[in-house]
Formats: sequence, structure tokens, C-alpha cells
Amino acid sequence: MGGRALRAAMLLLGAVLLGTAGLSAGAWYGGRGATPPTPERSTAVAEELLPGTHASGSMIVRGWRHGVGLADDDYGSGRTELHYGESPDCALTGLLRRTAESRGWRDGRAVPGSPCDGWRVERDGLLVTLAQHPTGTRLAVTAAPPAGFEAAVVGGTVLGALAGAGLFLLLARTRRQPLAAALVTVGLLPGAQSTWFDLLTDGLAAPTWPAWRALAPVLVPWLVIALVTAAVLARPATRPATPAPAEAP
Repeated sequence: MGGRALRAAMLLLGAVLLGTAGLSAGAWYGGRGATPPTPERSTAVAEELLPGTHASGSMIVRGWRHGVGLADDDYGSGRTELHYGESPDCALTGLLRRTAESRGWRDGRAVPGSPCDGWRVERDGLLVTLAQHPTGTRLAVTAAPPAGFEAAVVGGTVLGALAGAGLFLLLARTRRQPLAAALVTVGLLPGAQSTWFDLLTDGLAAPTWPAWRALAPVLVPWLVIALVTAAVLARPATRPATPAPAEAP
């Protein structure tokens, strides 16, 4: 691989790895202050959106990511789920959609499900999602993303990508750049991989930042070793001094 192609590949790798870390940091920063609704409020919302129906059961689900519990004021930290029957009821999707439109709920969109799609709406800091499953219909009530959540995610991603591109550009100038880049990649790849898995599974419906905190005991030592090694490899090699030629008599 030519020099330019190698530098371009390393810039892209650094931007992706640290950009993913910045995305997680932005999701954490922008998601602060999203307090989950109380069960009483969730029940009232369900009665408003699904009038004339009765839930067969309910439960409170706490937010977890990679073995790390979310704080009470983190976006996605908890939700209330109400269950309707033991088989999907597609009529509830149409009922919720019509009721939400008539009562001023906004940002309505379909939620993929089986055998029919559900529906989600948002209002007054609440996000309500009706999902159809083969085992029944579930209505989840959780906190909506706080104001500025998307801006924080985009800003963190951009800043992280720029920092990663700069770091890997520095590594590309070292004599043993493959080794230095491999060490940094090994340190960052686990958190990036788990974050992208969450994004492909749930999108930004729940925060991704705890993946990095859960991996911190492994991530920090690897990064320290990688950065120290990169700094050592970046130092120019010293050449032994050549003795001066003896003067002729």
C-alpha cells in the first residue's frame, strides 16, 4: 500500500474509532436530565391514548448497558411497560394513532413489529411506543430525549472524529506505524464495536455511553500502553557519533 493510501486509511480508522467514542460521550452529555415517568403517570398516559382498554399487566424496566446501570436522570434509565393480552392486537395500533393525532401528540412514526407494525408518539417530555410482538402488545412509556440531544450527539461525534484523525495522522508519521496503530486500535475497538451493535439494534432510542464506562478497566490500561508505545516509536532513532578523522602530521 502506498504512503498516501496508508495515511488515508489510518485517518479513516482513527476518525471512526474516536468518533464512536465521541458519539457515546455526546449521547451521555445530551441525555442528562431525562427523568423516567412515574408508574401513575404512565398509566394515565396509557388510558388517554388507548381509551376503553385495560392492561393485563405492567412492569418497570430499568436501563442497563453492558452490565452498567444508568443513573436516574439519564436518557433511557427506566420505563414503564404495560401489556395487553397474550397475542398481538393490531387494532390497538390504529386506536393509538387516531387518539394521538386528535390530542396533539407529535412525531408519530411506525414501529416494526409482528404481525403488524406499532406506533410511537411524543409529547410533554414523554415518548410512548406501542410495539406488536407474537406474545402480545406492549406499550412503553419513557422519557423523551432532552432538548439538544441530537446536537450533542452530532457535536461529540465530529469532535471525536477530528481528534482521532489527528492522532492517527501523528502515528502515520512514525517509523513503525502499523504497530502503533494496532495498539491504539486494540484499545478502542471493544467499545466501538459494542456501541455500533447498540446503534444497529436500537438506534439512538437508548444511550450508548455506558459501554465505554463498563470497559474502562480494560480500556484505560490499553490506551496508556498504546500512547506510551506510540510516543517511544515516534522519537527519531539516535545514530552513534562518527569519530572525527585524525589530522595529518
